[in-house]
Amino acid sequence: MIQAYQILVVDDEVNIRNALVTMLEKKGYRVYGAGTGEEAVQYLEETRMDLVITDLRMPGMGGLEFLRRLKNKWSGTEVLVMTAFGSIDTAVEAMRLGAYDYLTKPIDRDRFGIVVEKALERYALTFENKQLRDRLETRTHFEHMVGKSEAMQRVYGLVEMVADSDVTVLLTGESGTGKELVARAIHHKSPRADGPFITLNCGALPENLFESELFGYEKGAFTGAMSTKVGRFELADSGTLLLDEVGELSLKSQVDFLRVLETKEFRRLGGTKLIKVDTRIIAATNRNLDEAVKQGDFREDLYYRLNVVPIRLPPLRERADDVSLLVERYLAESSAQHHRGRKEVSRDAMRLLRLYGWPGNVRQLRNLMERLVVTVKDTTIQPGHLPEEIQASKEDARTLMITLGTTIQQVERQVIERTLKEVTKHREHAAKLLGISLRTLQYKIKEYGIRD
Repeated sequence: MIQAYQILVVDDEVNIRNALVTMLEKKGYRVYGAGTGEEAVQYLEETRMDLVITDLRMPGMGGLEFLRRLKNKWSGTEVLVMTAFGSIDTAVEAMRLGAYDYLTKPIDRDRFGIVVEKALERYALTFENKQLRDRLETRTHFEHMVGKSEAMQRVYGLVEMVADSDVTVLLTGESGTGKELVARAIHHKSPRADGPFITLNCGALPENLFESELFGYEKGAFTGAMSTKVGRFELADSGTLLLDEVGELSLKSQVDFLRVLETKEFRRLGGTKLIKVDTRIIAATNRNLDEAVKQGDFREDLYYRLNVVPIRLPPLRERADDVSLLVERYLAESSAQHHRGRKEVSRDAMRLLRLYGWPGNVRQLRNLMERLVVTVKDTTIQPGHLPEEIQASKEDARTLMITLGTTIQQVERQVIERTLKEVTKHREHAAKLLGISLRTLQYKIKEYGIRD
C-alpha cells in the first residue's frame, strides 16, 4: 500500500522534537518536525501525513484545538498525543476527539515504538478498507453518474485510471451525456480533490472575452477594467480547470491557450508579472475534433495536446440497460425537490422509455422525469402519460431508430447487436441476415466488444 509512511512530529521543545524525529527516521519512516500547531497545519496543507504525533501543551494554537482542526479536515490521518503525566484527563479528551492513543512524558522509547506501529497499522487497515469499499462500491452509481451498462463500465474504468495522474483528458460525446459529471468525478477522485474545480464554457464566450476570462486582467488594462480580475486558469491553481465546448474556440484563442497549456505560465491582460500555476486541464466537446482538424477549424497541435487520454461518453441510445436506473434516480430526486409523492413507472411505459432514441440524452430524460412528477397525478406513470414521440417508439421492436449525428460505426454496432438479439445464438443466420460472412461477423463482434 504505502512504501514509506509519512509522520509529522509537533512539539515546541526542540530537543524532544528532534529526538523523536531521529528515532522514527532510523525505523525507515519519512518524518517532518513542526514547533507549533500553526506550522503543523501548514505542513498538512502541503503534504499528506499518515500519522501526526503532537504535544498537547504548545504556545499559540493549543494541542486540542490543533487536533480538532486536523480531524475536521484530514480525518483519515491517525494521531498520537503526548502529555505530561499529570494531564491524563486532557489526553482522554484528545482520544474522544479522535486521537488513537496517548503517550506520557518523558517518552518511553520501547512503548513509543510499539504505539507508533499500532497507529500505523490502524491507518493502513482503514486506508485499505476504504480502497476496498471504493472498489466494491456499486457500479450503478459512480460519483453522481448512474449506469451499469458495459459502455458506462468502460467510462468508470478510465476515470479510475486517469484520476490519480495529471494527464490531460479530452471528454467527447453528444450534448447531455454527462461530460461535466465525468470531469468532476476525475477531480474528486484525484489528489487535487481539496483544490478548486473551475469551469469555463468556451462556446458561450466571444473571442475578445476568452483571453480575459481565462487569464484575467489588471486594473486599467482596458476601458471598464475598474479593478484587477483573476482568470479561471489562476483560480484553478492546485485544482482542475474544465474547458467545456473547447471545440468552439476561435483559431486565435486556440493559439493563446496552446501556449499556456504547454508552459502553465501566463500574464494577465495589461500585466507584466509572469504567473505560474499548477492546474490540471480537462477539455470537453460534442464536436468531432478529428473532422474539425481536417477542415482547418481546429489546430492539430492543440488537438493532440488535449487528446492525451480520450474518454467517449456514450449516448443514452447505446445504453438502454441504464434507462430504468436513471428513471428511478430522477423520479426520486424530482419527487423530493417538488415535495410530491413517490411515483413508479409501469412495465409498458418503461419499455417505451427503453426503446426511445433520446436525442437529448440523459439531460432530456432527467427533464422528462421532473415534468412527469409535477404533472401526473397518479402514482403510476402509464404509456399515455408519455410524450407522443416516446409513445411512437413502440411500433416495431425490430425497427432501429437512428438519430441524426449517429456515426456509421455506432449504427453498425446497433444493427449487429439488434440482429444477434433477434436470432439469439445463431451466428450463421445472423450473418446471412446482415449480408456478411460469418468470419466478418465474428470480427465485428470482437471489434465492438459485443456480447451476444
